[in-house]
Amino acid sequence: MTPPPTIVTLTGTGVPHPAPGRAGAGALVRHGDIALQFDAGRGTTLRLTEAGAPPTALTAVFLTHIHSDHLVGLADVAMTHWILQQIRRTAPLQIVCAEGLCERFAKEMFTPYAPDIAVRMEHLQPELPRIDLRTFPLPAQPTTVWRSDDGTVTVDAVAVHHEPVEEAVAFRVTTPTGVVVISGDTRVCDEVEQLSDGCDVLVHEACRATALRDAVKGTNFEKIFSYHADTTALGGLAQRAGVGHLLLTHLIPAPGTAEQEAAFERDVREGGYTGPVTVGRDLTTVTIER
Repeated sequence: MTPPPTIVTLTGTGVPHPAPGRAGAGALVRHGDIALQFDAGRGTTLRLTEAGAPPTALTAVFLTHIHSDHLVGLADVAMTHWILQQIRRTAPLQIVCAEGLCERFAKEMFTPYAPDIAVRMEHLQPELPRIDLRTFPLPAQPTTVWRSDDGTVTVDAVAVHHEPVEEAVAFRVTTPTGVVVISGDTRVCDEVEQLSDGCDVLVHEACRATALRDAVKGTNFEKIFSYHADTTALGGLAQRAGVGHLLLTHLIPAPGTAEQEAAFERDVREGGYTGPVTVGRDLTTVTIER
C-alpha cells in the first residue's frame, strides 16, 4: 500500500501586530491520521477547523517558545478540545515542549477559566479538562523528542537563537513520505541549517531586515528585526541546506499586496536560493509525495 502524503498547512502567518486575514503563528503537519500542530497563535482553533483538523483531530501540539503570538491560542485549542468531548470522547490533548517556560504556561493555562469549567461540569462535561504534557530538556543538538505510537513519524528538536527570548526551539518532522522543518522564531542560525539539511519543506519565519534596514534605523523595529530571520540570509541558508521548498511565514512586515509578497521572494533569491518559494498566506498548503 502506498503511504499517504505529508501535508503542510499554515494555520497562521501573522505576528503580534494584527493584519487582515492573518491568524497568529502556527503550522499543521499531517500524515494519514497523524496531525501535528506547531504553535497556537490567535485564531488557531478556527484555522484548524477550516483546514479539516479540529482540536480533537490533533495527535499532538508542539510549542516553539513562550512569545504570546505563538501561545495565546493554546488555551482555546485545549478548551475546545475539552468541550468537543460532548460529541466524541478522545484522549487528552497531548502538548510537547521544552522544560521551563512553555511547560509552566501549559500547566497554568486553565486557571483563568476555572469558573467556566465549574459551570460546564455541573451541566455538560463529565470530567475536568486534561492535557498530556510531555517535556524535554532544551537540546543543543538535534534530538528526537517525540515518536508516533506506530513509530512511523518522529519529531526532532534543537535550540535556536531568538534571544532575548529563552528556550526557543525548532522542530524537524520525519514521515515515510516527507521531511518538514518548522523554525519557530529565530535569527538565521547554524542550528536550523543543520536541522534543515535535505528537508522537503522548510517552514521559516521571514523578516525583511536587510531591505528595510534604513527605514527602521533608530526605531523599536530595529531591535525587533535583530532577533528575527532576515530574508536575504535565509535564502543562503536554504540553498546551502538543500531545502526542497521554502515556505515563508510569520511575515515581517505583513504583506498586503501581491507586490509586497513578491518582495519577500526577491530577498530570498538575492540570498542565493534557487528552489521553489512560497510566501505564505493562512491555509497555504504544500503536499509532499515521494
